[in-house]
Amino acid sequence: LTIRPSFPALLLPSGQHLFSSNAICRSVLWPVLHQALHMAVVQGKGSEVSRVLQSPLNFLDQSLSKGSMPHLTGYKGQIYRNLKFIYSTENEAMSNLTLLSISLPEEGKRNILLTSALPYVNNVPHLGNIIGCVLSADVFSRYGRLRGWNLLFVCGTDEYGTATENKAREEGLTPQQICDKYHAVHSSIYKWFQIDFDFFGRTTTEKQTEIAQDIFWRLHKNGFLVEDTVEQLRCENCQRFLADRFVEGTCPHCSYPEARGDQCDKCGRLINAVELREPQCKVCRQTPIIRSSKHLFLDLPKLERQLEQWLEKSTSTGDWTANAKQITRSWIRDGLKPRCITRDLQWGTPVPHPDFKEKVFYVWFDAPIGYLSITASYTNEWDKWWKNPQQVELYNFMAKDNVPFHSVVFPCSLLGAQDNYTLVNHLVATEYLNYEDTKFSKSRGVGVFGDMAKDTGIPSDVWRFYLLYVRPEGQDSAFSWADMALKNNSELLNNLGNFINRAGMFVTKFFEGCVPEMDLQREEKKLLAVVGWELQQYIQLMDKVRIRDALKHILNISRHGNQYIQVNEPWKKIKGGESDRRRAGTVTGVSVNIACLLSVMLFPYMPLVSQTIRDQLNAPQSCIGTMLQGTGTFVCALSAGHRIGTVSPLFQKLETDQIEALKKRFGGQQVFDVKVVGGVDPEKAEQLTKAVADLLIQHQCLPPQGEKVRALKAQKAEKDVIAAEVSKLLELKKHLALAEGKNAAPAPQTGKKKK
Repeated sequence: LTIRPSFPALLLPSGQHLFSSNAICRSVLWPVLHQALHMAVVQGKGSEVSRVLQSPLNFLDQSLSKGSMPHLTGYKGQIYRNLKFIYSTENEAMSNLTLLSISLPEEGKRNILLTSALPYVNNVPHLGNIIGCVLSADVFSRYGRLRGWNLLFVCGTDEYGTATENKAREEGLTPQQICDKYHAVHSSIYKWFQIDFDFFGRTTTEKQTEIAQDIFWRLHKNGFLVEDTVEQLRCENCQRFLADRFVEGTCPHCSYPEARGDQCDKCGRLINAVELREPQCKVCRQTPIIRSSKHLFLDLPKLERQLEQWLEKSTSTGDWTANAKQITRSWIRDGLKPRCITRDLQWGTPVPHPDFKEKVFYVWFDAPIGYLSITASYTNEWDKWWKNPQQVELYNFMAKDNVPFHSVVFPCSLLGAQDNYTLVNHLVATEYLNYEDTKFSKSRGVGVFGDMAKDTGIPSDVWRFYLLYVRPEGQDSAFSWADMALKNNSELLNNLGNFINRAGMFVTKFFEGCVPEMDLQREEKKLLAVVGWELQQYIQLMDKVRIRDALKHILNISRHGNQYIQVNEPWKKIKGGESDRRRAGTVTGVSVNIACLLSVMLFPYMPLVSQTIRDQLNAPQSCIGTMLQGTGTFVCALSAGHRIGTVSPLFQKLETDQIEALKKRFGGQQVFDVKVVGGVDPEKAEQLTKAVADLLIQHQCLPPQGEKVRALKAQKAEKDVIAAEVSKLLELKKHLALAEGKNAAPAPQTGKKKK
């Protein structure tokens, strides 16, 4: 959770503040919560500990109403009651308990509501997930704040559904425990990547239930829900109806063999799971059967005309990416069909209708409502953002596979609710980022995932830079270790870093750390015109969310700067006569001011590097808020006489051996010695080696799998879960035996025979 500048605790008539927000927390709430936690731990009340940590203000409210909070009485209690409305009630730990400045729409300002697609809580995001959603949104959010827009950036984990249920079964935890565990994983990853959310929440909240059920009843009242009997796939082996994403088969449209039960990743068409050819349960790989069940549907055909009218306006006035428009048009062209909004699951937002009380909302009806509920967790005045289309512009960031749900399904839900909801104005969708020449795969150990990036020794800003450099804006792109090293060493080290370091070092070495006088000649005026044009192009592209293209103009400016220094050779002119020394001063002063401009332009992309540059230049804070106003203004932020700080290199070279080691580490390939004995020919041995490699990558070798089986047995897990893991263990042993030239048949029983 990012803490914004705080409200004063109390503004006195003199204009001074009685307390700072941190002082209030330390003197009033921290001791109270610390005492409550201490007592809960001493008394062994685990549920009480969870209550305090998960929702500290709810805990305080309940304790006050019961009269069980003697530490919060008198003036402390009055301060708490007067100020609690500006506290966040959804903080994840006491360390985040602080006074927040709540962002709300303001009259006369450009009010931007910005969302990033909610990541599935039980999936660790890989680089493609990060660039497709949260990182792209973060760059635009930071840029918007530089532009002076009033902006709210929200995201959170999508926590309901079968995926969570199955992950809980695998790990022997409850769904809520799984959500808590992986929500923390996501939060940690995004914090390391410097994703600057205003609020990062989750969908397993009372606010989610309240808002989702309200939208449901409005749709029901307005006649946009219909009942129907649905044929569903049920796995008899797992004894459950299968959620769409837990069915895999051949796409009925393009024959892609690994299509999911809701959508084909190859052709992009939506699928009903029963339409798949040769379907398989992804949990146990058995063939499911078809069973009937009664469900509720959102009547998309009835909303189609409203949707088309809104889409015509939104796509013509807003900044929708080309793929978002194309995917949406294909949906409309094919004709809308009623879309099921309920599922036969347990872990989800309950359907409030008495005839469907055993069901929960389908995740893609429920999940986008998470944007609203997460905002409601941030502020009770959430409707000022989400029911205010006259004042608020909504940006949605996502990968292209999420487009139909954000451009058709979710807008239809809000249109049908008829409650003046804010609908998306700008839908920003990326294509896919692949890993080298293949796909990311956690199970096969292929690709870099968010929790691994920080262990590479490469700074997060360099990761951000490269992912944004190859951002798949118009077509699929690929992460490449060799290319990452090339871009780091050429663009960051030799171009950008070289220019900024030289400019600063000239000030330090030749002018005793103070910016010299500048006498602008024709060459400077021409350079400043070119730099000004690059700045204007940067702003035009960023305004249109063309993030990758805008980055090129930053690098162009540093290239112009390097050429300017190289041609004028201030290190030589400083040794000449008075005229040459003045010329060296001008070149140095202009260069260091260009470096200051670059620090501002870099801020959305590389926030730590940006701050480091400004620290080294001792740049005034005012430069941040001036250069990106309007169409862009390159101002002299470091005037003659300005003293800079200590200058040092910004980037380090990525060496070939370092990159090769990382490529091997994340390539999913390991080398094994295979004995060719007992009639196993070389070709067969090669196949077995690959099988062993895949299995070892997936299961991390035999001992952990054996421990997993033993742990499940000790926890008295369900029999089918234990059986599935035992099967994996036996299969692994079998392939290892074959690879080593041993007999893979089960060992004969050696015990005594029963008489």
